[in-house]
Order: sequence, then structure tokens, then C-alpha cells
Amino acid sequence: MLLIVRTILAVVYSLLVCIFGSIFCLFSPRDPRHVARFGHLFGRMSTLFGITVEKRLPPGAEQYGNCIYVANHQNNYDMVTVSSMVQPRTVTVGKKSLLWVPFFGPLYWLTGNLLIDRDNRAKAHGTISQVVEQFKKRDISIWMFPEGTRSRGRGLMPFKTGAFHAAIAAGVPIVPICVSNTHGKINLNRWSNGLVIIEMLPPIETTGYGKDRVRELAELCRAQMQAKIAELDAEVAQREAAAKKGN
Repeated sequence: MLLIVRTILAVVYSLLVCIFGSIFCLFSPRDPRHVARFGHLFGRMSTLFGITVEKRLPPGAEQYGNCIYVANHQNNYDMVTVSSMVQPRTVTVGKKSLLWVPFFGPLYWLTGNLLIDRDNRAKAHGTISQVVEQFKKRDISIWMFPEGTRSRGRGLMPFKTGAFHAAIAAGVPIVPICVSNTHGKINLNRWSNGLVIIEMLPPIETTGYGKDRVRELAELCRAQMQAKIAELDAEVAQREAAAKKGN
């Protein structure tokens, strides 16, 4: 019963956000301020799903300036966990096919996100140039998932290098964002689905890196994220065990 109620409420809420959001964005289409605004609205559904999301930003995070945020990509619940961490004037990079998702697609485009053709290698390679060009044209940061796919419980997948090529070419830092494990954690028929911690790490400067060292940069970032995610998972397990014991 709880699953049915949550599903109905989530669908209705999402439709309202998409419809009224698209209308709202028509007055200032593709303004990058919209992405965080509506991302945070989707993030509010974490409460509906019984998830407690704890966000951690390092001191001075608001002073980072333009950068490329990279986050681990686990499953569809990222929409209600990670989206709450999107920073002001940050846009995401998504598949071109997202445009055709009913209701959500138009909102995704109107908020100012970038769409790429991942099925065409030539066009996907040109995405790096598009990202760099966007940094020049607009006062934005860009959010990317370097794994390129949802991990679905397989741990942190190998990183593709597109985000790192773009960061080097644009001369902006990489800022890792780490999310504790959500695979197999969320049961919509259960009232409480525990704690998820999202932590932003300090920027990784790209100065001094060239195309010949892009894989080195990607592996450095992945190693930092892997260590932090393991740390967050251990903390979540400890705190949830303590909460159960206390009850």
C-alpha cells in the first residue's frame, strides 16, 4: 500500500514540477539558474521516499567559481538524492534522447542543460569542444557523470575521460562529489530508507595537465572518490546500526 501511495504522489509531484517548470522557464529559457532551482525541487522527494539526505560542502565551496563537477552515478534514485546537491549556475550534460521523455524532456532542455549524441562517436567527441565553448559564452559550471552509465551496485565504474579533457581545455578545476551507496537500500514499501550522505571534495586543479596526462587526472579523481565513498558507506552503516540499537 505504501508503495502505491508513494508512486502516485511521486508521479503527480513530478508532473506538476515538469509542467509548471516548463511554463516558468519560457519567460527566461535556458537560464542556467533554473537547473539548481528545479533540481532541488526533485530532491525534495527524498522525504517522500523515506530517505534522509545529508549534504556536506567544504568551507568556501561557494567561492570555487566555474568548474566541472563529477559525481558517481548509481541508479534512478540519483534524481532525488544527488539533484539536491546541484550548485547555482550549474548545468548538466545528458543524452540527446532525454529531450523526448514526456514532460521531463522539455524541462531538461529549457532549464539550460546540454544535450549530446552519445551514439555518434564523432559528435560525442565534439562535446568536449561544446563544453569548452559554453564556459566561454556563459558564466556556468558543468555537472558530469564520468562513469557514463549507472553502476547499479557494481561499485565505482571506470571513468571515461571526456569530463577531464574538457576541464583541461577550459582551464577549470574538477570538483568531485561523492554519494554513499543507495543500491538495494531503498524499499518503497518501507517507511524509513535510512541515510544517504553526499559530500563535495576540494577542487582538483587541472593546471599542468595536458592531453597526454588526462588519464592520470581521471585516475587521480577516481581514487579520491573511491576512498571517500568507502568512508561514507562505513559511516552510514555505523550510524544506522547505532540508530537501530537505540530504538
